[in-house]
Amino acid sequence: MPTDELPEALHVTTDEQLRAVSNLTRHRIMAVLRFEPATITQIAERVGLAKGSSSYHVRLLERAGLVKVVRTRKVRGVTERYYAMAARAIVLPDPGRGGPDALMRHAVADLEAAPVDGERHIGMAHLRLTEEQFTELGARLQALAEEYRELSDPSLPDASFVFALFRPAPRERTEGDAK
Repeated sequence: MPTDELPEALHVTTDEQLRAVSNLTRHRIMAVLRFEPATITQIAERVGLAKGSSSYHVRLLERAGLVKVVRTRKVRGVTERYYAMAARAIVLPDPGRGGPDALMRHAVADLEAAPVDGERHIGMAHLRLTEEQFTELGARLQALAEEYRELSDPSLPDASFVFALFRPAPRERTEGDAK
């Protein structure tokens, strides 16, 4: 099933789905399936897992409704299944104040595991914005991500674009702040 035939978004709403996406290995498997269907063997090779481990994680994702079989074929008497994402985007619930954000944890883990000798663009900016500017910047970042998602070619190497635009909680002033 081509990605243009998939539903636009799947909202993670159940504990089973949340547990499934909270695991870094399953997050990486979903990244493999984001652009094209793959077999257990292909997934195992791309993620660096044994086929048995890959199969276990894919079954959990399938049971949670996050991935699905989109095609089968017979190979030497065995049915080979091709898995794909169940939707173009998986939308995670807001973790709430102080809650762990699975998406950001996975992004940091992927960044830490990325080769340091390759080109990387990492930055952080502290901004002071009006509500209007804040909303506009969020929309522009989302549009930029979508623009490049549309340009993505499955034959090219993976690249991750992560952004977090938020207003930090006010810090409590301490005696050291006054100095």
